[in-house]
Amino acid sequence: MYQHTLFGAYINAIILLLLQRVLLLVASDVDALCACKILQALFQCDHVQYTLVPVAGWQELETAFLEHKDQFKYFVFINCGANVDLLEILQPEEDTFFFICDSHRPINVVNVYNDTQIKLLVKQDDDLDVPAYDDIFRDEEDEEEDSEDESDGSEPSEKRRRFEEEVIERTMKRRQRREWEARRCSAMVMFDLAWIMSKDLNDMLWWAIVGLTDQWVQDKITQMKYVTDIGILQRHVSRHNHRNEDEENSLSIDCMRIAFEYDLRLALYQHWSLYESLCNTSYTSASLKLWSVQGQKRLQEFLADMGLPLKQVKQKFNSMDVSLKENLREMIEESANKFGMKDLRVQTFSIHFGFKNKFSASDIVYATTSLMENIEKEDSETTNFIKALDSLSRGNLDKLHQGLDLAKKQLRAIQQTVASCICTNLVISQGPFLYCSLMEGTPDVKLFSKPVSLCLLSKYLLKSFVCSTKNKRCKLLPLVMAAPMDVEQGTVIMVGIPPEVESSDKKNFFGRAFEKAAESTNSRTLHNHFEMSIIELKTEDRSKFLDALISLLS
Repeated sequence: MYQHTLFGAYINAIILLLLQRVLLLVASDVDALCACKILQALFQCDHVQYTLVPVAGWQELETAFLEHKDQFKYFVFINCGANVDLLEILQPEEDTFFFICDSHRPINVVNVYNDTQIKLLVKQDDDLDVPAYDDIFRDEEDEEEDSEDESDGSEPSEKRRRFEEEVIERTMKRRQRREWEARRCSAMVMFDLAWIMSKDLNDMLWWAIVGLTDQWVQDKITQMKYVTDIGILQRHVSRHNHRNEDEENSLSIDCMRIAFEYDLRLALYQHWSLYESLCNTSYTSASLKLWSVQGQKRLQEFLADMGLPLKQVKQKFNSMDVSLKENLREMIEESANKFGMKDLRVQTFSIHFGFKNKFSASDIVYATTSLMENIEKEDSETTNFIKALDSLSRGNLDKLHQGLDLAKKQLRAIQQTVASCICTNLVISQGPFLYCSLMEGTPDVKLFSKPVSLCLLSKYLLKSFVCSTKNKRCKLLPLVMAAPMDVEQGTVIMVGIPPEVESSDKKNFFGRAFEKAAESTNSRTLHNHFEMSIIELKTEDRSKFLDALISLLS
């Protein structure tokens, strides 16, 4: 069944790809950037000519294809293209081929069963759990029989109606059970490809780690899925970073070394002050309720319980006394358990460049994201994309440090906005979901016109709201959040976030709900983002759109 989508079955097609001139279309997220870096390294190994085009949405993807379809016959899509009927949208020539590595789910069944032009880069053990071929594409004879029935002027046959109902029912059951569990990190898929071809390098492994960490930071995968994939990567880390007596190998390890470790769930704390990190990390801020006076008192009590002087925690981490830093993690974990923060320790990886520079995988994720959505300079999205891509190379530490500085500003802006929304009761219950809208003139509102930043804000806000509210029902509701996108054109960007519950499997059904609400009200919307749960909407249509969404989800 659809064996062409599996690594083992189309490795010859991959080798053929490495002999062609290729157009590389890459989405604007960190996982896609990491997968792109791995593929670029593979292309360089085999001297493959390629052109890289960043695409932020469906419109840019279609435009890029139309501009380049005459020069290229081989296209590689990273984190875009799998969840739509690509051939119907692009209308390519028959001698055009698409290789798709996309973490978005569900994958469109037409892409799965197309065995000529579309090659899905999917891991061997992936269970896409798509309906059977015969359930979707019926025999021509059956179609002719139904068409004859209808041509007689009668209603569609009872047999056909029953058949369609059964297919819909089976498909819905599959989707409820499986479609969101299959989300895979594209960078890990690309690394597996490099490993199968015996071309994997330590740099590629690090990019795979950063790609996985991005999906965890963005809350796109479950904790169990994250821990499972960490275990897989840990074996590769041991293989690539073991020490032996060989002098040349020892030198390479000194230059770049990846290590598995249990670290603190504190954002950027090794490049910030411990105090700032505690205040601007979503987990600690929500747990301690730092937007309130009582929360600030709890923070002081937390620091006192650890026995850390305020002077020490408010200076840069690198400047703290060595004696305090030696047992810092154990001290923080012990006190965190007393204050209800039992998940402050997390499995992760760190990278050492020589003896001076050390970064955790989450540091790289925050830095790269902030470079990609930088609003301080009036650079184009393509320029920001290239800067973010360059920051992933170990030869560009200056850009990485620039990204870390931007990330600190982004995290501060998010936490200040979260505090403002909660203190002014901007989060309201609309029945089947919570709703929050940022008004024009809100500090840092321009930052939240960017999709990744808005998603981060929404997730942090929902986590904080769940910790602050006493309404048990509200704790189980998803969140819809809106922010001004373009004031001149009168548009807002809207995102839907699944409920913040421990048993959450990260299912997000807002994509289809948004489409139906827009159709039923004729709202002027733009479904341009690869994440289906993000849409753009005319400001004056927002009220009727929300009414339809409430009615639909009630």
